[in-house]
Amino acid sequence: MKEKIHPKYFTDAVVTCSCGNTFTTGSTRKTLKVELCSRCHPFYTGERRIVDTGGRVERFRRRYRKAES
Repeated sequence: MKEKIHPKYFTDAVVTCSCGNTFTTGSTRKTLKVELCSRCHPFYTGERRIVDTGGRVERFRRRYRKAES
């Protein structure tokens, strides 16, 4: 195996969610920022809401309205 080609691995990398939840994991980055985690994701919370990434839901609704007309 070649030496000095592998990135440094952090076993105590901190993951911070946009909801404020933080936890540790292993990663090649020291800190990670995510939008959803197990505390705020609708699948895990049982909440029924639409997670819209980049306006996809609105784009779909506009297309569907055009098809109805």
